[in-house]
Amino acid sequence: MLLETIEAGVDVGTAQWQARVDLAAAHRLAVMHGFNEGIFNHLTARVPGTADRYYQIPFGMHWSEVAASSFMEIGYDGTRRAGEGEIEQSCYCIHAPMHRLIPHATAVFHTHMPFASALARLEDPRILPIGQTELAIATFTAYDHTYTGPAFDPAEGERLAGVIGDKKVLMMANHGVATVGRTIAEAYDLLYYTERVAQVQIYAMWTQRPLKMLPQDVIDATIAEFRSGRTYGGKKPSQWHFEALKRILDRNEPDYKS
Repeated sequence: MLLETIEAGVDVGTAQWQARVDLAAAHRLAVMHGFNEGIFNHLTARVPGTADRYYQIPFGMHWSEVAASSFMEIGYDGTRRAGEGEIEQSCYCIHAPMHRLIPHATAVFHTHMPFASALARLEDPRILPIGQTELAIATFTAYDHTYTGPAFDPAEGERLAGVIGDKKVLMMANHGVATVGRTIAEAYDLLYYTERVAQVQIYAMWTQRPLKMLPQDVIDATIAEFRSGRTYGGKKPSQWHFEALKRILDRNEPDYKS
């Protein structure tokens, strides 16, 4: 099992605290963007410098309350390794196997955000090639067509890991959505744009007018561009986006860092 990587020159303690800060930010931002559903759904991240555990909030905590110090460390075997609180079973059963089995799943975010969840409830939940952002998300999306009920067995997380494979977004039939990223920033960026894509597609479908599909040559060229991994100043767009969002929290909810 691969050890979760840490940037050169950064010690383990610093990397772990930064992961806590970023994951707390993701919870607060999800509230700001309307992605949360009560005290349920789950945003988790591997603990840097380890190969057997991830961060999870205690069951019953509202996402608007989450701070860097809130997280428990949960082993892939389901035991609490650090922190206090109740372990929400469906979080463990979905997230631990995905962190363990998917190499690029440093962060695993699962929500029932409304527009993506509405799309997941359609007989055909595919993201259609009707716009640039749609192509960006569809490029990295896998579809699970089988809802098996509440996830109270790690076998369900193992099944989902197999469905998503090397993709980064999973549309979960009759359920919701999951995103995985090599960074917390990437997982949140995918969550944000998946919801926007679903919202725009549903709005377009509501008009009951014919949807204007993009021509195949434009689809192919656009997908190739998104797969190129373009960076700006050495950083991916997802990192720029997440840093901008954290600046909003720094002004309005700075206690997320505590």
